[in-house]
Amino acid sequence: MATSPAILAAVTLAAACGAVRADEIGINVYGLSYHLNRDRARTLGVDNEVNPGLGVRWQFAETERWRFFADAGVFNDSGRNTAALAGAGALWRVGGGFELGAALAVMNSETYNNGRTFVAPLPLVAWDLGPVTLNATFFPKVERYNDVATLGFWVTLWPGRW
Repeated sequence: MATSPAILAAVTLAAACGAVRADEIGINVYGLSYHLNRDRARTLGVDNEVNPGLGVRWQFAETERWRFFADAGVFNDSGRNTAALAGAGALWRVGGGFELGAALAVMNSETYNNGRTFVAPLPLVAWDLGPVTLNATFFPKVERYNDVATLGFWVTLWPGRW
């Protein structure tokens, strides 16, 4: 898989911001998906539920209850095409490592929105276990953009926390 311009942009941005602590940079390892209407997904050819890919997460700010981050990455999507994404979001620490939040993501793939780049708000759920964060999102069915509602899953590895 070639290096994505989105990943290069995120790493360059992090470097340009000065000294970044090692525990602020994570590696996103994508993933799995689950299509809520599996028969329709199969009919449309968007039933791929193993979605490998890599990305970077930069946690650029945090408070006692909130974490703010930027993500960029590429993965093999449900239509078996390469999808690129970049975005920013926030996670609210509910307790016990459990977090709820949202992100605004720019995405591009031949599978979605007839291959045209688009911006989407995405709800997020995460469970922060220290060196690893388990992440999930919901891609709703929205005509023109996404024909089948889907859950997406990936992990963020935090090498600076090992």
